Amino acid sequence: MRIPLRKELNAPSASFTTIELEESYFDPNWHFHPHYQLFTVIEGTGTRFIGDNILHFEAGDTVFLGPNIPHLWRSDRAYFEGNPALKTHGIVVYFTEDFLGEGFFDKPEMYNLRQLLIKGRRGLDISGETRERVRTSLQKLVHLHDFEAVLELLHTLHYLSSAVEVDYITSVGYVNTHKVSETERMQRVYEYVMKHFKEEIRLNEVATLANMTEAAFCRYFKSRTNKTFSDFVSEIRIGYACKLLVQEKYSVTQICYESGFNTVSNFNRQFKNLTGKSPLQYQKVYMRAEG
Repeated sequence: MRIPLRKELNAPSASFTTIELEESYFDPNWHFHPHYQLFTVIEGTGTRFIGDNILHFEAGDTVFLGPNIPHLWRSDRAYFEGNPALKTHGIVVYFTEDFLGEGFFDKPEMYNLRQLLIKGRRGLDISGETRERVRTSLQKLVHLHDFEAVLELLHTLHYLSSAVEVDYITSVGYVNTHKVSETERMQRVYEYVMKHFKEEIRLNEVATLANMTEAAFCRYFKSRTNKTFSDFVSEIRIGYACKLLVQEKYSVTQICYESGFNTVSNFNRQFKNLTGKSPLQYQKVYMRAEG
């Protein structure tokens, strides 16, 4: 059965859609859609893929995404193993640019909101007090209807439009070059890496999975994700290492091998290249933030 990369969302009875997601795991399919999206994770952990960006996620993760940015919140493997103690919980709001009528955001009074929509085309990671305020608003929206819901969403977007605690998610110039017909191929690659990143991943095996030669696959992957396949695998591993570091259950050496790296020196080098910090520095910064 084909898994649609382009997700169709229809809300014939409302101008926008608010959904509370409570499942064993988040939607495991990498997809995009023509809607703007506000999303917050209430419960759950895993790896977040947005455009050409990969990060570990946990409760609190909150983003604003523009139309057609491919994305996936891939729950950790344990969530797929039927453990009743593990579940995911999130709230998402979908809306189109014309959800209040064509040209609404072109009005002079809507200038700041218009700029927010433009920024959202690269995706925005929301942090700090701004994140908490947006999360509170999304939790309210679940229970609001009609005009009150519209006012709450507009109020949230207005607040977000002047917030400074936001960072772009995708890189400068990122463009979604994926086609619906490529869904199965990329889905197979993503699934394979998420299942085997702790092991040695051979390029020839992944290329065969994609029905390509190694050289053709490398070109294809780089053109679609704005990064090499090797960098992609490293980012998955580093994201998992970040999760283990904040749990404080393992030494750096243990985390290195548990995350799929062969040597501690290579792990330290790649970790610093990606995060700007050594593993121990990363752990200390997290501990100070939590304290």
